[in-house]
Amino acid sequence: MKKIETVWHHILVERVTEQRFQWTQQALARRFGYSLSTIHHALRVPTEVGAIRKTGKAFVLHDVKKLLYYWASVRNLSRDVLYATTTDAPIREIEALALPGSLYGAYSAARRLLGEPPADYSTVYFYIAPQELAAFRRRFPPVSRPPVNTVALKMPPTLPSYGPTTTLVQAFVDCWNLADWYAREFTRVLEERIDALLS
Repeated sequence: MKKIETVWHHILVERVTEQRFQWTQQALARRFGYSLSTIHHALRVPTEVGAIRKTGKAFVLHDVKKLLYYWASVRNLSRDVLYATTTDAPIREIEALALPGSLYGAYSAARRLLGEPPADYSTVYFYIAPQELAAFRRRFPPVSRPPVNTVALKMPPTLPSYGPTTTLVQAFVDCWNLADWYAREFTRVLEERIDALLS
């Protein structure tokens, strides 16, 4: 995930879950250890499309959905795939084999956030630190036959600070980027949950 995406993620999380509306570029730069130019770059297109409105030294998230959809449309989940294999086990058993410190992504994250998944799913996505890849491969050995049902994604360094699973907005964006027939159901229900928190 690009640095600018971690900025969008943070803004959306704070707006959806904490009802925060306003930030400063300097505060975000300090929080992430990013340069001000990175923060400025992250805000450029969202400002141009009206998702973000600048007010002097601060800015507000004016349109949550515009930023959420924009991030979903530019996110490239496949770029973050570190490893993928086939595991001969039911989905719940695969999830139970998660490495310590890993985070559930996509459908598995949505199931935990929603309580019940809106549809059955056949692939488990884990966010893992790159240095844990060897341990992940030992737990889920390489298998060349399809279908792939166990995927390790590169964990952004900022993600663990938000809790033991990926956030609601991250789960939405992850599922948006998947082509499975049931991804549409997941994004629909996740969006409904986001709407409920914003109302």
